[in-house]
Amino acid sequence: MAGDVITAEPPQLFDRLEEQKSDSLLQLIALCDADPRPDKIDVGVGVYRDAAGATPILRAVKAAEKRLWETQETKAYLGSMGDARFTALIRPIVFGDTLAKDDRIVGLQTPGGCGALRLGADLVARANPRARIHVGQPTWPNHGPLIECSGVEMVSYPYYDAAQRIILFDRMMDALGRAEAGDLLLLHGCCHNPTGADLSLDQWREVAALVSRRGLIPYVDLAYQGLGNGLEADAAGTRLVVEAAEQALIAQSCDKNFGVYRERTGNLFVKAGSKRAAEVVFGNLLTLARTMWSMPPDHGAAIARIVLDTPELRADWNAELKEMCARIRTLRARLAGYDERLAYIDGQNGMFSILPLREEQVLALRREKGIYLANSGRFNVVGLSDDNVDRFAAAVVEKLDG
Repeated sequence: MAGDVITAEPPQLFDRLEEQKSDSLLQLIALCDADPRPDKIDVGVGVYRDAAGATPILRAVKAAEKRLWETQETKAYLGSMGDARFTALIRPIVFGDTLAKDDRIVGLQTPGGCGALRLGADLVARANPRARIHVGQPTWPNHGPLIECSGVEMVSYPYYDAAQRIILFDRMMDALGRAEAGDLLLLHGCCHNPTGADLSLDQWREVAALVSRRGLIPYVDLAYQGLGNGLEADAAGTRLVVEAAEQALIAQSCDKNFGVYRERTGNLFVKAGSKRAAEVVFGNLLTLARTMWSMPPDHGAAIARIVLDTPELRADWNAELKEMCARIRTLRARLAGYDERLAYIDGQNGMFSILPLREEQVLALRREKGIYLANSGRFNVVGLSDDNVDRFAAAVVEKLDG
């Protein structure tokens, strides 16, 4: 009746939510931050550090930011595609001059590589709700959450044996040989995270032949281009599989090779079966992007665009990137030379590797030495400074001996 007072308790909207397990990397960062020891070593978080242990802003980036501050006239929206010139300049870096001209390839700016991976997964789910993505194990821990939340089925295949420190290429190819036409294949373009173990160029050729023969769709995560063996060498495998495939997706990130981690700067590129199909794909990408972030953040893309569009800044960026790559290679060689059980580290690429440690040994390093790495043994090679690399290696070898 009118005027009756409702006394029943309203339903609690959030009571059905389940408590979530904290992200292990974020937990590790918090633990390290809370550790008061001045000589603690953080090789968990995946950022580049220089010889002094700092994560610098690149000279070219600083110069580009100054130009942007001096010349930018508006903060108005750019639209769901983001900075189209930025995407156009990245395109030949990823694909090379010839493949970049393929009109079956479309691309748009995304909030980092994570945004590209998620947008690509949503596109796949919209195109084929029953799609399957084959994912090598181990892989970056966030691949699963990013892709599975789109509803796409993930199928594991063996990639790396941490105990033997080898890529399980024959087992990988055997597993992928049973994939069905139209299945997607998630590949790390270079600098494999978490292992640092990359396919050789001959192995990439075999994967490309398999992709062509079985009608598979490569889904390449290219997050570290330039930090393994240089921009061209690091893109060689990606180009091989994209050329071989009728359709492909490439999630590209500038966060690491421009050092703009917090700016979240990347692109998603998609190759379709025809120019017309690519146009349809692009329209769907714009629609999906609009529902997720509407417009991507501009600052990082504007910085990268200015760097790549300015010859002297581009040359300086290339020089700095080579310096970063050389530092990673030097640190790998130093660690490999410390003990024969670490020799495998020198044959790997990029920022990460997995140590042959059990979880209890990792925890003991954390407790006794203030050394913070993932429980899996994954560590950031270039998280080390020149002053602590020997202490880190000695502590690891001590645990291996124990």
